Amino acid sequence: MLTAFGRAFRTPDLRRKLLFTLGILAIFRLGAFIPSPGIDYRNVQQCVNAADTSQGIYQLVNLFSGGALLQVSIFALGIMPYITASIIVQLLRVVIPRFQELHLEGAQGQGKLTQYTRYLTIALGLLNATTLVTLARSGQLFAGCGAAGTPGALIPNDSLITILLLIITLTAGSGLIMWMGELVTEKGVGNGMSLLIFTAISAQFPTSLGAILKTQGWGTFLIVMAVGLVVVALVVFVEQSQRRVPVQYAKRMIGRRTMGGTSTYIPIKVNMAGVIPVIFASSMLYLPALLAQFATPANSADLPGWVEWINNYLTRGDHPIYMLMYFLLTIGFTYFYVAITFNPEEVSDNMKKYGGFIPGIRAGKPTQDYLQYVISRITLPGSLYLGIVALIPLIALVMIGANQNFPFGGTSILIIVGVGLETVKQIDAQLQQRHYEGLLR
Repeated sequence: MLTAFGRAFRTPDLRRKLLFTLGILAIFRLGAFIPSPGIDYRNVQQCVNAADTSQGIYQLVNLFSGGALLQVSIFALGIMPYITASIIVQLLRVVIPRFQELHLEGAQGQGKLTQYTRYLTIALGLLNATTLVTLARSGQLFAGCGAAGTPGALIPNDSLITILLLIITLTAGSGLIMWMGELVTEKGVGNGMSLLIFTAISAQFPTSLGAILKTQGWGTFLIVMAVGLVVVALVVFVEQSQRRVPVQYAKRMIGRRTMGGTSTYIPIKVNMAGVIPVIFASSMLYLPALLAQFATPANSADLPGWVEWINNYLTRGDHPIYMLMYFLLTIGFTYFYVAITFNPEEVSDNMKKYGGFIPGIRAGKPTQDYLQYVISRITLPGSLYLGIVALIPLIALVMIGANQNFPFGGTSILIIVGVGLETVKQIDAQLQQRHYEGLLR
């Protein structure tokens, strides 16, 4: 293994890509600790220590920002605006025919969709920055913080110039993260955005494990490590699992040459949806709590019935109703996302266009129906797998009282394992272009 890494760094081109990628990742982590202009860093630390940031939107945004949200740094928004913009553009292909046409045009159409994603990322970054600054000014970003201009406030100086500079800085930070991710994709080892997310999440592992060791002791720490190794092994196994649908291409005469006659397969992964359904489910479960927060009257003793029900059952991750809804929403969103990202009709038409067919299945509508049958059957274990992995942190909250500090489960472990496997494959492929042996063999 060490010999393979040494061979990777001895290859000039690959060494340059690896060092460039590591440099960009170091800059990304450095930006998470640079305070934004106009923010009182000491008050931020006091408010964070007094607030409960282990639930709701804090946990999700802070996960993808690598802890930058809790620092209110220049990278406080993290990669979330780009992730949201990418999901929106992908979903709009279903409702906007022009987006679907661009998707089918190849590299030129994909370039236009990427440009739309960039514009939308900046717009969402501006919206998120304005929301973040508004919450900080009103003292509602963290419990215990005062409004802007008061003692203990996050923003001591409530001038218009300070507010505008803060919004512009946060928006520019989001745009800079997007640019760095594209640089890694173009000049580094590839998969830039995913590597930034990987870095943000993995950077919190030492802190989380240290907190578990400090608060729970060595016994619980060793149990968590053992459970983590088992979970990682199972996730790797499922992420690598796929159903291979065989495809045969008929022989064709083009001039004097015989083309085709080859055999291949369509790889259908067990987890085709990735981590998106877990993000959707957690976001949807946060909406009722957000509505209840806005509907709470000044006198908390006069709570409406529905607000009280939400506060009792949908804001606590250790409640069975919350767990059940989280599990069911993850399954539902898995089917939904797979349905809009894998089009059996498109795959069937492409196979027919190039003379391909599934042995024993006629081309056209029968092939489409067969692919739909395979997808519907293989999505069931994939959705159950996502639901179970998503519940691991909530189960840990019930058993050992570690939710925010439990790193081996949910969104974090899915992203880390998935991105790690993909990055190793890319480095291995580049090594095999220059040597007979890859990174892992």
